[in-house]
Formats: sequence, structure tokens, C-alpha cells
Amino acid sequence: MHDHSNCDHHKPASYNTAFAVGVGLNVTFVVVEIVYGIATRSLSLLADAGHNVGDVLGLLMGWAAAYLATRPPTAKRTYGYRRSSILAALANSSLLLLAVGAIAWEAIQRLSEPVPVPGQVVMAVAAIGIFINGGTALMFVRGRKDDLNIEGAYLHMLTDAIVAAGVVVAGYAMRITHYAWIDPISSLVIVFLITMGSWRLLRRSFDLAIDAVPDGVDSLAVRSYLQSQPGVVAVSDLHIWGMSTTETALTAHLVMPEGSANDFVSNLAHELIHEFGISHSTIQVDREPGSCSLAV
Repeated sequence: MHDHSNCDHHKPASYNTAFAVGVGLNVTFVVVEIVYGIATRSLSLLADAGHNVGDVLGLLMGWAAAYLATRPPTAKRTYGYRRSSILAALANSSLLLLAVGAIAWEAIQRLSEPVPVPGQVVMAVAAIGIFINGGTALMFVRGRKDDLNIEGAYLHMLTDAIVAAGVVVAGYAMRITHYAWIDPISSLVIVFLITMGSWRLLRRSFDLAIDAVPDGVDSLAVRSYLQSQPGVVAVSDLHIWGMSTTETALTAHLVMPEGSANDFVSNLAHELIHEFGISHSTIQVDREPGSCSLAV
């Protein structure tokens, strides 16, 4: 007997307005930071501008992926474009890590040859960033727990707001101490903060890209739950993976020597949705154990 759950997946919340506003505000802010960063020779501002360029690209990729994920399946792409959201998160985190590597190298070079930076200008520009990035983060806060794309946007914007606050502190410190080395040191702090968030996003998106069990799903608990069903003597060929950053799929063979009721698989599929958030399950009932090279 072979069956699968009904494709009654909930429609993901739309964040088109948040993406559009976030992109518009950050593009404007990047231009301001580049202009003042070059004029004042501030590496902190240029470093943050470089990161914000990555954020703009990340927001655009996330926006495009969110749209593609809503496109219907085709004869060739039977899952549609759901996985594009995973690829967007993976590409975004990879680009950010490359960017911070370049920023870190320049900051280290500046430590040996510090350049005087007008702290007051740095403080003023960074203060604007606190409101822009903090406000953008708030637009994504509601969906951060349900979608890796949205969480990525939220974390980047929140990190940027915190980093901007750090730049304000560094600018004030330079203003009262006149120590030029504070600028590259603050850049290295920025790099450290960005790297932590980007590495976490890279790890999670890479796991999804190679069909690892998504975070938040306990595969052992799922196996135990399936094993506990009446008439089930064994569970084999159990696989759990992310179809997208919001949907989890499952396939499993259940060994039931006495067979199963007609509505057993359908009811079990609905229970998997409610118990584990697995929205697309394909379950095969076997009377005898089989063998599979991918069985865990």
C-alpha cells in the first residue's frame, strides 16, 4: 500500500513590502556611507557599506526566491522552485563571508598605518544606520522562526543595527581620544559579528542543500513516533529533508505484517503535520521488511 499526504500546504506569508522597503532604504544608505567613507577615509563606514551591499544582494535574492517558491510545479520541475529559497540563503551567506574576509585584511593593514578619521561624521552616518537597519529588521521579526530566508534578512538587519551602534561608540571614542587605530579595530569587531551570523546561516543553508534533517525536526522522535503506531513492527528507509526553507518532506517504509486500514496512511500524514511540522509525507506500507542502500 502506498499513499501520500494531501498537498494542502499553507501559503507562506508575503513579505514583498518588507523586501521592497528594505532594499530601497539600504541602497540609499549604502550610497551615503560610500560617499562619506571616501570623503573621510573611514574604513568603518566603507566596511559597513560593503556589508550593506551584501545585504541588498541578499534581500534581492531572498525576495526572488520567495517569489519563485510560489510558482506551481511543472512536468520537468515537479517540486516547482521551492529549493530556490535554500540556494538563495546559501549564496547569501557565502558572499558575506567572502566580503568580510576582504574587510578583515584591509583592517589589519590599517593597524600598522592608521589613518585619522573625523569621528563626528562617522557617528552621524552610523546613527542613521541604526534606524534604517533596526526598522528593516522589525519588518521581518514576525516570520523569522518559520523561514530561513526571513530569518537571514532579520539577522542581517539586526546585526547591522548593532554594528552601527558600535560604530557610533567608536566614533565618539575617536573624537575624545584622537586615536586613529580605533577605526580599524572597530572594523575587526564588525567582521567578527558578521562572521558569526553568516557562518550560522551558511551551516543551516548548506545542511538544507544536501538534504539534511532541518533544524527543529528530531528524526529520532519521528522514527519513534512511527514505530509506536498500532501494527507497525519496523520502520525503514526513513528520510527527512527540506523541500524549501519553509516546508519539510518525509518518506518512510512501515513494516506491517497484518496490513493497515484504508485511512491509516492518510491519518498518519496529517498527524505528522501537527506533531512535527512535516507538511509533505510519502509513506509506504510493506508486509515484509525490504532492503535499501540508503536505510539508516
